[in-house]
Amino acid sequence: MQDDQPTAARSPWPRRLLLTGLGVAVALVLAAGWLALRVYQAGTALAEAQRALPSGASSLSATDVSAVSTALPHVRSDLARARSAASDPVWRVAEHLPWAGAQLNAVRVVTVALDDVVGSAGPVLDRAQGVLAARDTLLSNGRVNLAPFTDVEPELTRAAQVSTAAAARVQAIDTRHLVHRLAGPVGTVQQLLPKLASALDTGSQLAALVPPMLGADGPRTYLVVALNSAELRSAGGIVGAVAAVQVDHGVVRLVDHRSTADFTELAQPVLPLTDAELAIDTDRLGRWVQDSVLTPDFPRSAQLIAAHWAKDVGGTVDGVIATDPIAVSYLLGAVGGVQTSSGTLDQQSAVPSLLRDPYVGGLAAKAADQYFAQAATAIFGAVVSGKGDPGRLVDAMAKAASDGRVRVWSAHPEEEQRLSVRTVGGAFLSGPYADATGVFLDDGTGGKLDYYLRTAVTVENLSCTGPAPTADVRLDLTYDPPADVASWPRETAGRATGFAPGSLVTDLTVYAAQGAALSSLRLGDDAVVSGLAAQQAGRQVQVVSSVLAPGQSATYRVQVPVRHGAVQVWATPTVASGGLVTATCPS
Repeated sequence: MQDDQPTAARSPWPRRLLLTGLGVAVALVLAAGWLALRVYQAGTALAEAQRALPSGASSLSATDVSAVSTALPHVRSDLARARSAASDPVWRVAEHLPWAGAQLNAVRVVTVALDDVVGSAGPVLDRAQGVLAARDTLLSNGRVNLAPFTDVEPELTRAAQVSTAAAARVQAIDTRHLVHRLAGPVGTVQQLLPKLASALDTGSQLAALVPPMLGADGPRTYLVVALNSAELRSAGGIVGAVAAVQVDHGVVRLVDHRSTADFTELAQPVLPLTDAELAIDTDRLGRWVQDSVLTPDFPRSAQLIAAHWAKDVGGTVDGVIATDPIAVSYLLGAVGGVQTSSGTLDQQSAVPSLLRDPYVGGLAAKAADQYFAQAATAIFGAVVSGKGDPGRLVDAMAKAASDGRVRVWSAHPEEEQRLSVRTVGGAFLSGPYADATGVFLDDGTGGKLDYYLRTAVTVENLSCTGPAPTADVRLDLTYDPPADVASWPRETAGRATGFAPGSLVTDLTVYAAQGAALSSLRLGDDAVVSGLAAQQAGRQVQVVSSVLAPGQSATYRVQVPVRHGAVQVWATPTVASGGLVTATCPS
C-alpha cells in the first residue's frame, strides 16, 4: 500500500553552499599557491639582479661604468621577471589584504621603480662606457669632442626624469608597516634612488652646459683661479694665480696667466660693495684680487675677479673656474706627474710642493706666486692634452666637485641659472640653499700657516622628531706646525700684531639658515664666545676669532635647525677636509 504522506523536500542549498565553499577554498588555495609562486619568482629575480650588479655600483663613478654596463643585460632581464611577477592580477588583488597587502605593495612599487630606472639609465651607461673606452674620443690634443655631450643629453634628461619619478614613488612607502626583512632593503632603495636621480640630473645639466660653455656657438674666455689653501679664505684659499683660457668649438688654449702681484692694489673696491659685505668682509673683498674669495658666495667672488681682470688686463670674461691644490692632486692621480722648475709634481707631492715647500724654502712671495702659476700651467697642459685615463679624470673632477674644491661661474645668465642650483656653482648666499648652515674660515695671521691646520666639521646630536628638531654643528681646529715656526720669516709666519710669534689666528664666520635664529657659539664644553654680529641674505651671521699656539686645539659648537629631515653645512675646504657635510634623518 502506497504511503500518501508527502516526503519533506530536500533543499539544494546546503549542497550548493558546500560546493561553493569548497570552490572558494580551492580557489583561495590555488590563488595563495599562485601568489606564493609569484612572490618566490619576484624575490628570486630581485636577488639575482642584486648579485649581477658589481659591488659599489651605486657610486656611479666613471671607473665603475664598464662593469655596470656589462652587467646591465642580466639585471634588466632579472628585473623584468620580477616586475612581471609583481604585476600579476592576483598580486594586485592581494595588495588590499590587511597587513600582507602593505608588504606586497612595497615589493611591487620598488620592483617597478627599479625596472623603470634601469631601463632608462641603461642606454646612457652603455653610451658612456663606449666613450670612456675610446681614450681619444672625449679629449685629445687640446680639443674636447662636444658631440658625445650633445648626443647623450636627451637620454640623460629622460633618465633623470624617470628616476626622479621612481624615487618619489618609493619614498611614499611607509616602512613602519613593513616586516624587518623587507623594511631594510626598501629603506636602502629609498636612500639610493634620490642619489641616483640627482646624479643623472647633474649629468643632464652638464651635458647641456658643456657644448655652449666650450665654444660650440663661438669663442669663450674663462679665468682659471688657483686658490692657495696655505692662507685660508671662505672659498678655500687666497687667490694665488689667475690664468686665461680660450675655448672655441672644443679647442682649449691657455692664452695668459698672471700672479696676484700683477694686479693693482686699489684704494676703492673694484665693484660697489653692499653694507653687509663691508660689515662682514670689509672693503678688502673688493680692493685686492687675493681677497675676492672672502665671501662664501662664489658668483660674487667671480664677478669681482672678472672686474679686476678687465681693469688690469682687459678683455671679456665669459666665466670663472676656481680650484685648490687638493683638487689638483686628484687630477694628477688621473693624468700622472708633470714637470716644473722644482722637479716632478705628482699626486703625492702636489699639496706639500705647492702649500709648504715654497714658504719653508725661503722663496719670496712673488717667486712663490710664480711657481704656483707655473705649476697650474703645467697641470692644465697635461689635462687638455688628453694625458691619462679619461675615466679616472672624470672621477677626479667629480670628487673635487663633491668636496667643494671646484667652483664654476658663467657670465651668461642661462648657464649661470643652471650652475647656481648645483653645489659646483658655489652660490651659498645667492642660490637655493636657504636651509644650509655656513661655517667658514679666513686666515687672520697674514702668513702661510694654514697648511698645518687640521679641520673637521661634523654634525652631532641629530634630532629627528618633535616640532622643532635641532642638531649641533661641531668644528674642530688643530694647529700642528714645526717646532721652529716662531723663527720663520713674517711672510710665512704672519704679520698679525699682538700675538706670540708662530701663533695662528683664524676668523670663524657662522651663517645661520635663512630665517633661523643663530644660537650661541660655544667654545669647548660650555664657554659662549661672541664677536661681530651681522645679517646677510636673510641670514644671521657671527664672526669670532680663534687664536691657537703651536700644538693647540679648539672645538666650537653651534645648534642649528633640522629642516626637511636633514642638516647641510657648507664649510671652507682645507688641506684636511672638504667643504660639504650633510647629515640625514633615517627614513
